[in-house]
Amino acid sequence: MDELTQNYLDYLIIEKGLSKNSLMSYSADLAQFLTFLEKNKIGFVNGVDLTVILAWLIDLAKNGLSAKSRARHLISVRGFFKYLLNEKVISANPLKNVGIPKTGVSLPKFLTVQEVSALLDIPDISNPRELRNSAMMEIMYGSGLRVSELIFLKLQDVNLDANCVRVMGKGSKERIIPFGTPAGTVIQKWIKEGRPVVLNQLSSPYLFFARAGKPMTRQGFWKILKKYGLMAKLSKNITPHTLRHSFATHLLEGGADLRSVQAMLGHSDISTTQIYTHISKEYLIKMHHEYHPRS
Repeated sequence: MDELTQNYLDYLIIEKGLSKNSLMSYSADLAQFLTFLEKNKIGFVNGVDLTVILAWLIDLAKNGLSAKSRARHLISVRGFFKYLLNEKVISANPLKNVGIPKTGVSLPKFLTVQEVSALLDIPDISNPRELRNSAMMEIMYGSGLRVSELIFLKLQDVNLDANCVRVMGKGSKERIIPFGTPAGTVIQKWIKEGRPVVLNQLSSPYLFFARAGKPMTRQGFWKILKKYGLMAKLSKNITPHTLRHSFATHLLEGGADLRSVQAMLGHSDISTTQIYTHISKEYLIKMHHEYHPRS
C-alpha cells in the first residue's frame, strides 16, 4: 500500500506538476483515508465500495470537516482510485459516480428519518393493494434490499417469528437480514388479510406480486415510490435505491459498525465478504435493533 501511494504521489509530481503544498495536502488526505480503512479492517484493493465511501464521508462530517474540506478529501481519494484503475490495479473506480458540487461535497442522496416516516405513512393499509405497497416499502427500508431482491421475494423467505428475511443476492449468495417491528406487523397483515384478496383465488409463490400473481417489475415499484413521494410532498427524487441508501446511512449515522452494515447490504466481490464471515446472525440482529430507526 505504501508503494502504491508513493507511486501515485510521484505521478502527481512528474505528470501533473503539483506544487509541494498541494502534494502535502494530497498525501495527508490519502493517509487519513487509509487510516479509516485500517481502523475498519477494510481490504483496500477489493474492499472499497460505495458503502465504505459513505461511511468515510460520515466519519469526516462527524470529525467536524466542512463540506468544502470533505470535497477536497474526496477529490484526493477519487484521483487515487482513477490512477489505480489506469494502472490496472483495480477493475472499477468505486467513486466514479460520486459527484462533487461546487459548494462542496455533501453525503450521497438519502432521505432523512423524518422523510422516510412521512413516506411510509402515506399508504392506506385498509386497501389491500395499498397494504401490499406499504409492506414492500417497509421491508425494503427495514432490510436495505435491492429492488431485484424485493420483487422476487417468496413467502418462505420471510420469518415473522424471528423478524428476518432471506434473500439471494448478487452472485447467488444468500444472506439473512433482520427487519423491525413496523415491517413485521404490516407484512403479517398483508399475508393474512391483503394477499388472499388481491390473489382472488389465484396462486403465487411470491410474497408480493402484480397481475396474475407475477412479480412486480422494477419500474412498477419505482412508480409506486414516486407517487407516494409526491403525496408526502417530498422534494427529493425518490428511487428504490434511495430507500436502500437511506437504510445504510441511518444505521451508520446511528453508530452501527461498517462491517455489519456491509453484511446486511451484501457484496458482489467474494474477497470483501471474507472480512465479515465471522459476524453471526445474532450480532446483526443486535446491530439492527440498536441502530435502525424503525427497529
